[in-house]
Formats: sequence, C-alpha cells, structure tokens
Amino acid sequence: MNERRYSEEETAEIFRRAAEAQQEGTLVPLASREGLTLGALQEIGGEVGLPPDLIAHAAKALERGGRSFTRRFAGLPIGVGRTVELDRKLTDSEWQRLVVDLRETFDARGTLREDGAFRQWSNGNLQALLEPIGDAERLRLRTMNGIARGWMTAGLAMLGFAAVSLLTLAGDASAGTAWAGAAPLAGLGVGAFSFGALRLPAWSRLRRRQMEEIAARVAGSIEEGGNAGRISGDV
Repeated sequence: MNERRYSEEETAEIFRRAAEAQQEGTLVPLASREGLTLGALQEIGGEVGLPPDLIAHAAKALERGGRSFTRRFAGLPIGVGRTVELDRKLTDSEWQRLVVDLRETFDARGTLREDGAFRQWSNGNLQALLEPIGDAERLRLRTMNGIARGWMTAGLAMLGFAAVSLLTLAGDASAGTAWAGAAPLAGLGVGAFSFGALRLPAWSRLRRRQMEEIAARVAGSIEEGGNAGRISGDV
C-alpha cells in the first residue's frame, strides 16, 4: 500500500499545528509535487526541534478533518466542501448527534432523508451526506452560495448586454452617445457582480472552518467510541 503523502498546503498546516503545540515559530517547508510522507515531515521537523510525536499528532488531526475542495465561479470560491473517510459506520445515536451538531453549527434545522443505506441532512444548498463504503462510511459536507452566484451571474449578464448595446449604438451614433446609452447598464452590472463577489471570501473561510470542525468532532467521536468498546471488551 502506498504511503500517504501530504501536499504543500497540508504540510504547512501540519507544521503550523505542531509548532503551536510546542509554542514555537512555525516552519513551512515547500513540498514536492508528489508531496511529503509523514516520515519526511518528521525528519524535517526534527531539524528545527519539533518532536516526531507532535508532527504525527498534527498529521492525525489534519486527517480527522478530512479533505476540502473548492468550487469556483469567475475565479472566486462560490462553493466549498469536505470529504471525510470514517473508520466505521455511524450508529443511529451517533448520526442523531451529528445532525444536532449540524443544526447548531449552521443555525439551520434542515431536513432529513434516508435512501437505503444513504443518510442525508440538507438545508437548501447546504448538505451532509453519509454514504456506505464497505464496513465504513464516507461523510460528504458541501455547500454553495446561491445568492452570491445569482448576483454575479446577473452582473455578468448586464455587462454583456451593455457591451452589445455599445457595439450596436456605435454604428449609428457618436462614441459619446453610444457610451452614454450603455454606461448605466454597465454600472448596474459592475454593482451587482461586486455585491455578490465581495461576500464570498469571508463566507468561504467560515464554511471551511465549520466543516473542518464538524469533521474532526465526528472522527474524534468514532475514535473515542472504538476505544471505549475495546476497554469494555478487555474487562
């Protein structure tokens, strides 16, 4: 089995967490295109005094949070998501606790749906899906800012109409008259696009952080449940 390799972004995050745990400066080495293995990270960390166990703990914490992805529109983060591979299937009570966590984190009641072994919580574009993968499950969290996309799409459409109007009027009038006819629509287009675009950076950061925290809590709960089961079995 191929050893897990961490990307440059994941490498930076692991060293940041390890350095914070040791209350020292953060080291952010550049990763290769293929990424760095945990052993390589521990070797690099050892050169600046970061113990291997702190590196391993930070890497494990990163794994708990799953892997994020971003959907872009006009170069801006219009949608974000996170996928987490769970070690086992959630029990009914664990699923219910996850639903409560989702509702409290996103301040939305949402609706529940089950389709065979698939379980889903959704509130508009915000979704959490549990899908079976053998004896375990995969948790998919995703959302899209539909309001911002609507404003940006409208803005681009207005700019397009303004450009067409400018070209049309330019053939029958002076440049000043043509621009005067198209300028109001272009101004509305820029305003609409900006209104939608300006809210996206802060929104996407918040949603990424919320999803990472939810994923980490779910993975931590599964690990604690497994440890409790092993202890109970030993007794």
